[in-house]
Amino acid sequence: MDLGLSGKVALVTGASQGLGAAIAVELAREGVRLCLVARNRANLEAVAASVAPAEVEVFDGDLSKPAIVTAALEAVQARFGRLDLLVNNAGATKREDFFSLTDEDWESSFALKFHGYVRMSRAAWPLLRRSGGSIVNIVGIGGRSGKGEFTIGGSVNAALLNFTKALSEYGIRDGVRVNAINPGRIATDRLSRHLERFGRENQLGPEAAAARLREELGISRFGRPDEIGTLVAFLASEHAGFMQGSIIDIDGGEFRAL
Repeated sequence: MDLGLSGKVALVTGASQGLGAAIAVELAREGVRLCLVARNRANLEAVAASVAPAEVEVFDGDLSKPAIVTAALEAVQARFGRLDLLVNNAGATKREDFFSLTDEDWESSFALKFHGYVRMSRAAWPLLRRSGGSIVNIVGIGGRSGKGEFTIGGSVNAALLNFTKALSEYGIRDGVRVNAINPGRIATDRLSRHLERFGRENQLGPEAAAARLREELGISRFGRPDEIGTLVAFLASEHAGFMQGSIIDIDGGEFRAL
């Protein structure tokens, strides 16, 4: 299927590794020109090299700081003169027992992921309105239900799901599509770290830990990062032109509530 994205411009945050890097790869395959944003410049440059000969701008900075958000959008305008897609993906939240979490843990998690998405969407809106573009928020199924050790992540994700729905109302008015993806357990470094901890807690080796976790979650396998990238590319295309305020779970069937 030709998604018709060749020559479009996308800004992907959190693009130095994991899902952000996979999203960059899939968009590059569709001929999208990219601005990749994250804190680690060396990793960003490695991702940029991996998608050659795609046209890529890299911008390193901490998106919890408002000035960095503004500077990243200025870099896009200077290099490409337009923006068709914003992929908000930056930000990991601390997974730990609620009573061991500090105010600083909560504030830093909301500062990067929630406020980073909000600021980037607001700053990018004029460019997206001009191009009739779209926003894809990478959120997470943890926002669908509460879990004690994921109180911060679940709260941030739930807020972002509401934010996506609310912003889509303005999108109808301004011709900007706003949608969200809720990934489940995707085979990234983050999942590897979780499996290591899960294995230690249950005295299991790597393969046994992975099998036990899949069994507990009720899924047959872990997701692949490229599956998220492919979905982002589809949502950015005209084939998804009637999707506005949509929230898509891609989790192997882990979340079953309505």
